[in-house]
Amino acid sequence: MLQSSVFNYVDLLDKAADAGWLRHQAISNNITNATTPGYKRQEVAFESVLKRALGNSRYKPTDFKVAGALKSSLSPRVFKDFEAYSYRLDKNNVDIETEEVMLAENQTKYQGLIDSINHEFNSLQTAMK
Repeated sequence: MLQSSVFNYVDLLDKAADAGWLRHQAISNNITNATTPGYKRQEVAFESVLKRALGNSRYKPTDFKVAGALKSSLSPRVFKDFEAYSYRLDKNNVDIETEEVMLAENQTKYQGLIDSINHEFNSLQTAMK
């Protein structure tokens, strides 16, 4: 098997896109359950995990940081955000307007990640010609 770091950036972007998709599902669940009594909003943690993984190789070139981050467990984590907090009498902590803004932000980030993945593959295709 050929060992190469050519696809490390694509793999990292792919993991970030997976986290974006998971975040989209969590936000959609939040919007769907905005009127469900007792529902607590869900959030996805990925950026903090990625930052920690990249920060572990502090004085190394970016290529080595990315390779090291991929070797660590870069998996997004779904958690209940502000579980003890509720500003409504029904104990639900979902603010529909905030969720809609977060959904739009996540869609923009996700599209940027997909565009970056496509750019990486276009660059590889150009290099192979």
